[in-house]
Amino acid sequence: MQHSAGIIGASGYSGIELTRILVGHPGVSLSFVTSDRWVGQAISAKTGLTSALTYVSNEQGLAAAKGCDVVFLATPAETSLELAPKLRAAGVKVVDLAGSFRLQDLSKYPAFYKFEHTSPALVKDAVYGMPELFREKIRGAPFISNPGCYATAAALSVAPLLRAGLIDPESIVISAASGVSGAGRKASEEYSFMEIDSDFRAYKPLKHQHVPEIEQTLGVRKLVFTPHLLPIKRGILSTAVARLKAGVTQGQVNEAFAAAFGAEPLVKLLPGAESVRIADVVKTPWCLIGASVDETHVVSVSAIDNLLKGAASQAVQNMNLMLGQPEVAGL
Repeated sequence: MQHSAGIIGASGYSGIELTRILVGHPGVSLSFVTSDRWVGQAISAKTGLTSALTYVSNEQGLAAAKGCDVVFLATPAETSLELAPKLRAAGVKVVDLAGSFRLQDLSKYPAFYKFEHTSPALVKDAVYGMPELFREKIRGAPFISNPGCYATAAALSVAPLLRAGLIDPESIVISAASGVSGAGRKASEEYSFMEIDSDFRAYKPLKHQHVPEIEQTLGVRKLVFTPHLLPIKRGILSTAVARLKAGVTQGQVNEAFAAAFGAEPLVKLLPGAESVRIADVVKTPWCLIGASVDETHVVSVSAIDNLLKGAASQAVQNMNLMLGQPEVAGL
């Protein structure tokens, strides 16, 4: 069965990747793509894809959405906060790539997203779309909140250890580094080539918007998370360190990851932490994970492409589950 889909916010990095995947998806017909700055221009001219579609305005897209099976929101959080309720009220299934509906605790939005939430009922309806952890909730759900890129890499590297009871939940410290595309298509000076080339720096320590999302996903009260900016285009490397429960071995850690993710279609488990490399996941939908232990601690490293497994391909994976398509169709 062919399903119809639309993308609102198709000119951002994640929106372009979504367009690329959906144009080639065997079970989906792309009905419209929006970009207020590219209105009237052809997809083919901006992306090189073979498609007769042209970009329309967000307003036109909202009208066209009523005839679609599913609409992706690849917009800033404030925009998806406005549009998601309208789409759901019209009966349209939604996959939201913004952060507007990820946090169940409404009190955290002003601190981490700089707005008061205006659709609390819809927050309760949003299913958090991390298939490896919440697949059965995603199947057939009408509204998916797609995870953040850092949150995906961080949570997948730690969740099996917590679920198996192998680590102290209060001891988790995560450092992650992302390519500059993770900041979106910003033209500000701090993301210019001259500022990021040959440099490496931390930003938003202890207050990044993905901190409460990771805590919520893992079910922990508090963790320490520090993001870093890498002078590369794309990719995330996440390093999680936690204190092991007494007597836990490398074999038990390996068994926990194998039990959790051994059959996962888009997770690859590697022999140890030092085997994980960003170069191996760029432009792929994979998450790579490797963990190493000593007598007291585990270091669990993961790598994803922030624009794919951290955004667009995970959104399509969620759509496939939502619509009853093969989970990796189009990926």
